[in-house]
Amino acid sequence: MARLSRGGFLAIAVVFHLIYAYSIFSIYFVSPIVRGMREYSVENTKAPAKRLFLFVGDGLRADKAFQSFPDPSPSIDDLEAAKEPRPLAPFLRSRVLSHGTFGVSHTRVPTESRPGHVALIAGLYEDVSAVTTGWKLNPVNFDSVFNRSRHTWSWGSPDILPMFQQGAVPGRVDADTYGHEAEDFLTDAVQLDIWVFDKVKQLFADAKTNATLDAELRRDKNVFFLHLLGLDTSGHGYRPYSKEYLHNIKVVDQGVREISQLAEEFYADGKTAFVFTADHGMSDWGSHGDGHPDNTRTPLIVWGSGVAPPVVNSKGTATGHEDGFSSDWGLDQIQRNDVAQADVAALMAYLVGLAFPVNSVGELPLTYLDGDAKTKAEALLVNAKEILEMYHVKEEHKISTQLRYRPYPGLGDDEHSVEHRIAQIRQSIDTGDADKAIELGNDLIKTGLEGLRYLQTYDWLFLRTLITTGYLGWIAFAITTVIDSHVLHGEVDTLRSTPSVIVFSSILVALYSVLFIQQSSWVYYAYAFFPVMFWEEVFVRRASLAKGKGVLLGHIISPWDRISLVLTSLAFLGVIEALVQSYFYREVYTVIYLLASTWPAFYGLDFVKRNALLVLTWALCCFMMSIFTLLPAMKTENLNLILLGGFLMFAVGAAYLLLEQSIIGSTPNYKDKLAPPATDGLSKTILGAQIGLVLLAMIVTSSSVTSIQARTGLPLGTQIVGWLTLIASLTIPFLHSLAPNSHYIHRLIIIFLAFSPTFIILTISYEGLFYFAFCVLLFCWVRLEREVYVHTTADPQPPTKGPTKGTKRDSGSSPYRSLTLADARTALFFLALLQSAFFSTGNIASISSFSLDAVYRLIPVFDPFSQGALLILKLLAPFAVMSANLAILNKRIGVAPSALYGVVTAMSDVMTVRFFWMVRDEGSWLDIGTSISQFCIASGLGLWVAGLEGVGGGMVSGVGLGDWEGGEGNGVAANGKAKVDAVSEKES
Repeated sequence: MARLSRGGFLAIAVVFHLIYAYSIFSIYFVSPIVRGMREYSVENTKAPAKRLFLFVGDGLRADKAFQSFPDPSPSIDDLEAAKEPRPLAPFLRSRVLSHGTFGVSHTRVPTESRPGHVALIAGLYEDVSAVTTGWKLNPVNFDSVFNRSRHTWSWGSPDILPMFQQGAVPGRVDADTYGHEAEDFLTDAVQLDIWVFDKVKQLFADAKTNATLDAELRRDKNVFFLHLLGLDTSGHGYRPYSKEYLHNIKVVDQGVREISQLAEEFYADGKTAFVFTADHGMSDWGSHGDGHPDNTRTPLIVWGSGVAPPVVNSKGTATGHEDGFSSDWGLDQIQRNDVAQADVAALMAYLVGLAFPVNSVGELPLTYLDGDAKTKAEALLVNAKEILEMYHVKEEHKISTQLRYRPYPGLGDDEHSVEHRIAQIRQSIDTGDADKAIELGNDLIKTGLEGLRYLQTYDWLFLRTLITTGYLGWIAFAITTVIDSHVLHGEVDTLRSTPSVIVFSSILVALYSVLFIQQSSWVYYAYAFFPVMFWEEVFVRRASLAKGKGVLLGHIISPWDRISLVLTSLAFLGVIEALVQSYFYREVYTVIYLLASTWPAFYGLDFVKRNALLVLTWALCCFMMSIFTLLPAMKTENLNLILLGGFLMFAVGAAYLLLEQSIIGSTPNYKDKLAPPATDGLSKTILGAQIGLVLLAMIVTSSSVTSIQARTGLPLGTQIVGWLTLIASLTIPFLHSLAPNSHYIHRLIIIFLAFSPTFIILTISYEGLFYFAFCVLLFCWVRLEREVYVHTTADPQPPTKGPTKGTKRDSGSSPYRSLTLADARTALFFLALLQSAFFSTGNIASISSFSLDAVYRLIPVFDPFSQGALLILKLLAPFAVMSANLAILNKRIGVAPSALYGVVTAMSDVMTVRFFWMVRDEGSWLDIGTSISQFCIASGLGLWVAGLEGVGGGMVSGVGLGDWEGGEGNGVAANGKAKVDAVSEKES
């Protein structure tokens, strides 16, 4: 490969990180769906029920469904009686106490609507990436309970129902939905559920005058699905502890009672089964998606035909309550029967006499069934056969694609074979030992699921080794490229030879041959290509590494120098490990900032005195930044903090507008370059417009927050002005090209003000204060790094104006200085600041914890792509500011634009590799969700580093040197003045 240009290196970085970020979905979260299985159903037994009603309270937490609260009804006056806690779902509670069986249904990550409904209705857990397919219509292209029914009627959200309708046998599933505009987070969401209940009532009312419909409704194996989105909408808009959410529980309970009574009266045969559950829960901050227990624990209540009555322990606490989770439900005497979410699909299929969905991994929960042991054993055996059918098909596929297949030990010999174990269960049933048959059936199901797990993870070792080799290759490649391009300036030739090409090509051909035989996905070929390419490049540039070692470590002569290098290296690794631990403990950043505040002191008292004001400002900024990670990541809306942050942004802009001449006009070598009065007037006008937009953002945010908190919705005028303010703040800065001012402070102020309205409109608490403190810290960091460079360099290079066309890649003509070991510290600072930009206001454990409340000020109706885009805009704004500051720093210390980015990328991927091996796909749902989030964040930040360089370069293009050659402190000592004069002489 020829030496890469700056753009070529960035392109490879972006492509590599994008492809490798997908690796966890190729390894840990592969789709479990397979084709070609035969169906299994319980035969020769009459179905316990003729029909089934499925109620799904979208976003209902298990604890909120059963706990007692004061009456939250809006119509209730402030009466003492209304303050008395009482169950909010008395009808559902009555089913638990005397009519059916209840428990907690445990969901899997991601706790989103599509994966939750797929698990409930199809009995399988889609791979984690399937959450993205739930944001637009993607039919369920696999089997489900609805598809197995004779006919399914469904009512509810247009985001859920169509995917089961279009994925089923044509004409089998009816879906009646309201419009997307009804999903308004700022209106009373109970109307969504009332709409569903009214539609169901209308259907049965129509049957009284429509004989065809009446006959269709009375057939067996029918399913009725009521999707109740109001709870999810209320939880997002007002939190699950709000009166709106709790009142919605009352509305749902009342609706379920009315529909249940309607069904019993219409059919009057006692052959209807009812299932009430939820797809996922809801966190206290009104979000879901991760593995927090509040998101993974949902209620499950089943009653009606074929369902076991409650098991009551009148003498103490019944079984199932050992975890203490249900201690305040007042149901201790009722046995709690917890299930995995996919088990619900198997339960529904059995109750209505349907074949189990062929992709279902659900285990039939026998405690919910009303029948004798033999009946349960027969049903469990069929359940086991259905799961083992998947194992058989998957194993046959694996055998056909593996060079040397190793069977799963639990099912791999005659004694443990599927046929032998099924024969044992059949013999136990036939001889009347149903309890033993149930025990053997449960063991066989668990073994079958373990076998599926074995096949699912069969290629893990190979793939994880490949990915790790790729990441390590990228780290080595990035370091090699930095040394070759920015330390040696391309003066050492590569040592590529025919034997080396043959060796690495043979390795790639061997890998591709294995992948081809195994019929691997195309992305696997990319996984194999990158490590071979990277390590080949490192190998042929070994001379550059050897010479770079001499250049970078040539000053390491004495034993003390070696000891110092080792200690410094250990300190660097310690900081990187601290950044890894910060994903678990946010307080790590508090320690990092407090330690960073003392950084200037390491350069001596003389340096501190000479730059007293700058050092003091740096320390104050570090102390301010250290506070944010001590504040709660789960924030509630606070208008006062929002406006305080906005005021500080406005004050900075106003102060600069008033004092611009003093700030940049009096700097050495710049006062003669000020713009003409006409141009300067236009520049001030544009800058004044930006400042005005900050003030307008404060006003419109105050109006929208007040309206939303008053539960009066979002006024259309406020929404329009909010959008105009946001769009104008991001577009008006481009008008500065009409009146250019190249001073770097002026450019940074423009960028700061450009994103200020974003951090007012789209924040709910202290995020605006963080943005202000972070930007000031970055400004101080850039100036302080320049002073450190001048102080520690015997012959400091002048600030660069960039390369010229035709520049040769050698040390003599390079427009940039060579990197030194000291620059690694600058890169480490940048990496720490990069991580802090994301985590100082967010939750380490979960991407999903970033609140959507502020987005409702612009988009109150459910629109995940647009709402997500706004959220991402706010999250990425600090990175844009940071990239601009680093681009300016590159100029100030004379390094090439891509030099430090290459070092930072290599450092960040050390963290990425750590998190890659930490990813989990089993264990507690919290651990699974956290591990996914951590890898995605670390990998995403590594990718973002690659993109930041281009962003930063574009944002500071044309920036002049201004006062960079002058002192930055209160005065310039003789030693420092001499160094500065040296720079000035070079420039002249």
